[in-house]
Amino acid sequence: MNILQRAKAFVESLHQLAKRSAWDWRHCPKCGDTDTCRWGTYDRHPWFIFGRRTVVVQRHRCNRCSQHGKTSTYSELSPLLVRGSWYAREVHRFGIDLWQHAGTSLRRAAELTRSLLGRQERWLIWRVFGDEPSDAQKCHLAASTVHRWLDGAGRQAERTVPSQLKGVTNSEQVGTDGLWAVLRGGTKRVVLMLVDSVSGVIWPPVVVEGEENPKFWGQLFRRANLAGLKVKGLKGITSDGASGLLGYVSRVLWWVNHQRCVLHIWRNLAGELAKRVAEAVGELTGEAADAARKQARKELVALVHGVLDARSEAAAEVALAKLAGHRLGGGLARLIEKELDSLFVHLLAYNAGLMRVVPEWYWRDFRLRLSRGRNHGSEVRLERAGLVWAIYHNFTPAQWRSERKRHYRRPGKSPLEMAGVPPGRISYLDALGV
Repeated sequence: MNILQRAKAFVESLHQLAKRSAWDWRHCPKCGDTDTCRWGTYDRHPWFIFGRRTVVVQRHRCNRCSQHGKTSTYSELSPLLVRGSWYAREVHRFGIDLWQHAGTSLRRAAELTRSLLGRQERWLIWRVFGDEPSDAQKCHLAASTVHRWLDGAGRQAERTVPSQLKGVTNSEQVGTDGLWAVLRGGTKRVVLMLVDSVSGVIWPPVVVEGEENPKFWGQLFRRANLAGLKVKGLKGITSDGASGLLGYVSRVLWWVNHQRCVLHIWRNLAGELAKRVAEAVGELTGEAADAARKQARKELVALVHGVLDARSEAAAEVALAKLAGHRLGGGLARLIEKELDSLFVHLLAYNAGLMRVVPEWYWRDFRLRLSRGRNHGSEVRLERAGLVWAIYHNFTPAQWRSERKRHYRRPGKSPLEMAGVPPGRISYLDALGV
């Protein structure tokens, strides 16, 4: 079962639980016999989003199980409650979603949830005429509890990795990137991500020690293959030029074309560009220096754009000759020439749809919630959080945006919808079984 099928099965199980009648509850869940009787009740006092309630739970006793020396009593279940928790299912979902979607810290997520549940703390700021609740009426939800919920969702995400995206269409063109995180104690780890260039679907990420060793990238592709990606069918990959990935591609994925990230090329040229601009200024000072600096930068940037943004490799070679012929462009031309073969892979018909920059903008949302990993303490919990985030991203539609100059590739659509399997009203929380 892929992740969407799991989510639908979970929602259906809750619906079936809600539909159970008094007769259905007479069936013993252990032996299935109907020779049962009611066996008293007990009260639970879970927190719901709109305050604390008293829930009466009916117990039953099975005569058949009693005769065989087995545990003979059982309780009716509710889809609104979570077994063994002081908080209702909706509070679990609200707390996780507040941290995941709103991009807040664990402590603030717990504080905002407490404020809403107990009509306390920040609730008294929102409501001018609110009354301070008594100590007995206050909610005491802690950040560690929210963290435990998140880690439980992460454990569920781990279990869904096999066949998680099986049957989801992929473009065979992918982009990859890594994000460094500093854990407690100063331990450094990197989260590696693989993204479909066309749909934006993120395959389950991995946490490894670094980017330099090809074996770490092998872990990423093996996990993607386990999740349902046909690695042998890949045609192109975009990266920032990490040596470990290049080694893995050349030895294992030798048939895959490699596209160099244009944004990272610009970053690599920054130092040489600054030196050449300084050379153009020379001993000039004041307004003359400013004018020379602006003119030199303008000329060099325009020439570099002519190379990197060329519509074909032939046009890029012509533009590269112009850059090399400029009095300040020789060094820039030599740096670009080293990467020229890998800069225009995205223009090939074989690699239609391949991105020309790595998907590092995805990390923006990831960093907001993780404090760069310190909240999770260990690489195991960091990886679980990464798996939850990837599922969240795949299910969550992009915002509807309307701007005069900028156009967005998939406004209002989720990556799964772009891949041809729209989740509809099924959410990532359903996929995680929360």
